[in-house]
Amino acid sequence: MMEKSDNLVIRQIVAFVLCVYIFIRSASASEGFESLACCADSNYIDSVTNLSYTTDYSFFSDRTSCRSISSVLNHKSYERLRVFDIDVGKRCYNLPAIKGQVHLIRGTFPFDNSLSENPEYSFNVTIGVTKLGAVRSSKDLEIEGVFRATKDNIDLCLVTEEGNPYISQIELRPLNEEYLQSLPSSVLKLISRSNLGGREDDIRYPADQSDRIWKKVTSPYTPISFNASILDHKNNVIPPLQVLQTSVTHPERLEFIHSGLETDDNEYLVFLYFLELNSTVRSGQRVFDIYVNNVIKKPRFDAFGEGSNYRYIALNVSANGSLNLTLVKAFGSQYGPSCNAYEILQVRPRQEETNQTDFDAILKVRKELLIENQDNNVLHSWTGDPCVLFPWQGISCNLQNDQPVITKLDLSLSDLRGPLPSSVTELTNLQIMNLSRNSFNGDIPSFPPSSMLTSVDLSYNNLTGSLPQSFNSMSHLKSLYYCSNEHMSNEAPVNLNSSISTDNGSCKQENNFPEQAIIIAAAACGSILVAMAVGTLFFCRYRRRLIPLESFDGKGSPMATNVIFSLNSIDDFLIKSASSIQAFTLEYIEVATEKYKTLIGEGGFGSVYRGTLENDQVVAVKVRSATSTQGTREFDNELNLLSAIRHENLVPLLGYCNENDQQILVYPFMSNGSLQDRLYGEPAKRKILDWPTRLSIALGAARGLAYLHSFPGRSVIHRDVKSSNILLDHSMCAKVADFGFSKYAPQEGDSAVSLEVRGTAGYLDPEYYTTQQLSAKSDVFSFGVVLLEIVSGREPLNIHRPRNEWSLVEWAKPYIRASKIEEVVDPGIKGGYHAEAMWRVVEVALQCVEPFSTHRPSMADIVRELEDALIIENNASEYMKSIESQGSNRYSIIIEKRMLPSTSSAVAESATITTQTLNHPQPR
Repeated sequence: MMEKSDNLVIRQIVAFVLCVYIFIRSASASEGFESLACCADSNYIDSVTNLSYTTDYSFFSDRTSCRSISSVLNHKSYERLRVFDIDVGKRCYNLPAIKGQVHLIRGTFPFDNSLSENPEYSFNVTIGVTKLGAVRSSKDLEIEGVFRATKDNIDLCLVTEEGNPYISQIELRPLNEEYLQSLPSSVLKLISRSNLGGREDDIRYPADQSDRIWKKVTSPYTPISFNASILDHKNNVIPPLQVLQTSVTHPERLEFIHSGLETDDNEYLVFLYFLELNSTVRSGQRVFDIYVNNVIKKPRFDAFGEGSNYRYIALNVSANGSLNLTLVKAFGSQYGPSCNAYEILQVRPRQEETNQTDFDAILKVRKELLIENQDNNVLHSWTGDPCVLFPWQGISCNLQNDQPVITKLDLSLSDLRGPLPSSVTELTNLQIMNLSRNSFNGDIPSFPPSSMLTSVDLSYNNLTGSLPQSFNSMSHLKSLYYCSNEHMSNEAPVNLNSSISTDNGSCKQENNFPEQAIIIAAAACGSILVAMAVGTLFFCRYRRRLIPLESFDGKGSPMATNVIFSLNSIDDFLIKSASSIQAFTLEYIEVATEKYKTLIGEGGFGSVYRGTLENDQVVAVKVRSATSTQGTREFDNELNLLSAIRHENLVPLLGYCNENDQQILVYPFMSNGSLQDRLYGEPAKRKILDWPTRLSIALGAARGLAYLHSFPGRSVIHRDVKSSNILLDHSMCAKVADFGFSKYAPQEGDSAVSLEVRGTAGYLDPEYYTTQQLSAKSDVFSFGVVLLEIVSGREPLNIHRPRNEWSLVEWAKPYIRASKIEEVVDPGIKGGYHAEAMWRVVEVALQCVEPFSTHRPSMADIVRELEDALIIENNASEYMKSIESQGSNRYSIIIEKRMLPSTSSAVAESATITTQTLNHPQPR
């Protein structure tokens, strides 16, 4: 009896000493802690933990992205959060870390219904480039991870998926080494940290010196609590004493089930903690078997073994979808199992980040550029890893020894000023550097002889001095452009390698006038010359792929405003001197539209009004409706996209207004309306659109989409291609419009799944709809429907027709496959088209609407096919006109070619030109 009393006194003294020790250490225990309160008005000390929190304005200074919410966590600290209003990309917090130290990192994401009504609202959270978890609406209020720092900082990134990322708090803490001793190169995601039998809701700092949060778990088992202490402390992995002083027990078995885990086979690390709270229990009296998912992992575990009343065990296990922890009383044990706490962490292999030398160099480049470009949107979007998970705008990377390296830096047309960043010379793997068309000044830095640069473009800046002699020693350099730098010497370095292509500081005029003049002059020649020109055109097309071509109006007259050229590169369409997007005031918009006097259209975004700017330019003003299903994301999406992209077949954005919760977009007025209007709207009733014009419109729209799909850096998918989104200017030039639903195409490593399928009935790609796998081929399907509209003059979906004619695609397919295209062609253009040109269009349309995307052509293939069709249509018509004017028999050009391949990126085709007497179109 005396022995028990003595033991009790000893335990109480030890407990008191431990408490005093913890109290003394608490003042310095928070060393190495980083605590951010997003959008907090000022720094503060948390009333619960007594820890200091700082605002995040040093990371993101934009206060307009801050939001007040009705926090579901009932904690004052979580009443504010930052919302990153981005459709595609990532935003990262770069936090100081201790290289080699194990850290805990935690993000808090309180959800409020004001954020979104979308039940699938979600975004991803990464540590560096390794995915930690996904925030899905109100399901994930906190995401926590454990990692070892490989450098002196770490990025916590929020990556877009199906919603704008948001965050309230970030907490970074040093942690015990034991968590990662067996998994040095992994990241651990916390699944559960459970305080069994707990009397408090949460236990964290200062009770837990690492600020782990132990959640109280309600269970059907008998709770035990006792002011026990640890008599023999030999372990570093230890929960706080308040956690260990409670437990649950059962005479036979304890079971803890965690469902809803990821369904793939994943590795998990499980920590189980045991402190014997019954002072009468001795070694061998509480023995049990430990099972995970009904597989025994630790037989006959003695909770009081090895001479200590405290023990813990770590288990590496695999699980799929659920994890079941079961403790079963072993044969011969006097007492049933008990457990004080446990932790479950999912093991995530760490993903390879960008080469550290390149990463450090590009961060220096960013820092130098920010000195005089504080408001530059491109630089502010540069957060996180430059190569992985949405590469930085203007940067391209390749793998080298299985690690990403930066190989291309294209900041042309980025509105940058100040000196060229000298740190760019430290990008040792850089091959292409394009800094043209900015306002850089000062001298050009010298590059080392080891530089891998093959192409340098510094043209159209304000640089001074002369080219550095270092360019002579760069053995890989193939092209060097530096023209239009008025204050720079045009003299090239002495002994500049003759193999280097250079402009010698003098820009060539970007002028196609001589070529156009020749084309127009050729169009005026006699019938014999026209016939010769036809032969020359086909020879060039199929032998040398060069096509200078004039477009005719179907009656043999040149259309100077619609001259069509096949350019060597689709990038030639870029309007390199694009003007910036103008911000209009709401008052200015109201004056321009005469208070929205003339309504010219309605759409999903809202109403469209006619207006006139101060310079007398007629514009279309699109005003978002309060009841619109499209919102800020679509508004910003179109604004951001059209600020970066210019092409003659894409509708340009002139300006915008975002004032008093009113979102307005301003475009040039398209006097000929939409393609839909001209095919079967009211204008179509007044005047039928002839076939050559339809073909020209199809080619223009295809070129616009092809440019989107091949946009430098990352291709863009329109997602809502339809005839009402193809607008026609005064010269009937086609311009693709409405980019509110556009997205960047998924890249390797991205998830292509889009939970928010967008499109219009009748045009929507069935594969995209069923699999939710987004690709550029979804636009191809929709464009195929548009081609069938152009050919047939029918709407894509009309339930007022007979049942077998509801769907244009399903109605047209059997006729085309049976070679009965006359059943499909619009009666209004019969007799006004060349059969071979028509066949080329319907064949490519048929392949566009293949059910499987792998069988569809690319937009580049489609452009080539439509170019061929227009050559045939315009020049064959001119040829026949010239022959008929001489009173000869009727002739036709017969083109024999293979079908457009489904999966090839190039058109495999052969053609022969023959003439023969023709009374009827040749059968195919």
